[in-house]
Amino acid sequence: MVQARERTLGLVAHLGDEALERVVDPIMSPLAWDLGHIAAYEDLWINHRLGGRPLLRADLAVLYDAFETPRAIRGEARFLRGWYLREYMEAVRERALDVDPGDGFLHELVARHELQHTETMLQTMRLGDVLPDGWGLPDRVDGDGLELVEVPAGPALIGAPEGFAYDNERPRHEVPVPSFHIGRTPVTNATWLHFCEGGGYVRREWWTREGWAWKEDYDITHHAGAEAGDPDAPVVHVSWFEADAFARAQGLRLPTEVEWEKAATWDQLEGIGRVWEWTSSWFGGYPGFVAHPYREYSEVFFGERYRVLRGGSCATDPRVATPHFRNWDLPTRSQLFSGVRLAA
Repeated sequence: MVQARERTLGLVAHLGDEALERVVDPIMSPLAWDLGHIAAYEDLWINHRLGGRPLLRADLAVLYDAFETPRAIRGEARFLRGWYLREYMEAVRERALDVDPGDGFLHELVARHELQHTETMLQTMRLGDVLPDGWGLPDRVDGDGLELVEVPAGPALIGAPEGFAYDNERPRHEVPVPSFHIGRTPVTNATWLHFCEGGGYVRREWWTREGWAWKEDYDITHHAGAEAGDPDAPVVHVSWFEADAFARAQGLRLPTEVEWEKAATWDQLEGIGRVWEWTSSWFGGYPGFVAHPYREYSEVFFGERYRVLRGGSCATDPRVATPHFRNWDLPTRSQLFSGVRLAA
């Protein structure tokens, strides 16, 4: 947890209170709310649930509950600011250091929760044009994203092995997988620009009905990041609708998450960790899924609404970005550090 906190504080060290309290987009929280939420989560799971102590500030429980206080109203909430926020974070941590970690599961859960929120905060900083120096741009890859490698047919073990894992990564199970082809690297900015120049945002036949409606409603006509980015770096901040249309334009498709995990664990993929990679899969539980330690982490998001992303990004801490980790979001969202890997 110490390393996670050092990362968190380091990422916001260049920002003043006004920047921390600003709402940069309705789909994102003020950074100060995120910081308070990180501390409240730690107080709940380490000090209260594990340590058996009362919450340090029970009056903050609803405010920092992600479901009770959704993103759309967080900017108007009376969240902790300035010195009061810093004092709360420090006081929670001081209490947590005295709690016996037991088997270590909840300490790891809290540390990874904080690391995931720092990536969300980096998304907010990118939208607000206040990213810390050196963050937010994926490294180059050795390829354009159109070269595919073959993965032979055969069973694959899907899900996390022994050790810490989120509930949606369990239980580990064997899945028969037919042979398939998958991109050796993620798709680059240069390759994406060819898609744009070839009518990618005007040719209706490449888009699903829902994707085209979204594009028209929000007047999505190009990808400014691809135009301004390093031609040899992966395209980033791509929605699922855009990723799917791009794949269709190549006569290809997005991989399933089972295909992605098989290829990743068989060392078939290069460039993992530059950008989150959209898959064609809906987010759901594996056979035999059991919610743990609370159903709001995964289960409430299951169904045909959220698409799965795999691999991690330039904003993801390596402690989180395992080959088994399942990220998910709505197909319209592009604030993530998300890109594309093709399949056939």
